[in-house]
Amino acid sequence: MRVHELIDILSDQPPDSEVELAVIAPVDGETDDITVDRYFVDGVLPWQDSEDDDGAEIADGELTIWLVGGEEPDVNAFLDAIEQPDA
Repeated sequence: MRVHELIDILSDQPPDSEVELAVIAPVDGETDDITVDRYFVDGVLPWQDSEDDDGAEIADGELTIWLVGGEEPDVNAFLDAIEQPDA
């Protein structure tokens, strides 16, 4: 999804609505059961990939915008790690 597409979708919603991130995943590989985890969006993080899916280095990676959410301790640990990549 591109930023302008997300803006278009959100512009049709009431401006005081809460935005959540819903992550849908299979419970296990044996059944069709799914689980839905809902998280508040705690932040927005511009991200530029330096490697493709195969691990090959990308010279000029495409900018991606991450909506960041999750359990508070996990989000804090993630953001701390991003701010200190060499730690």
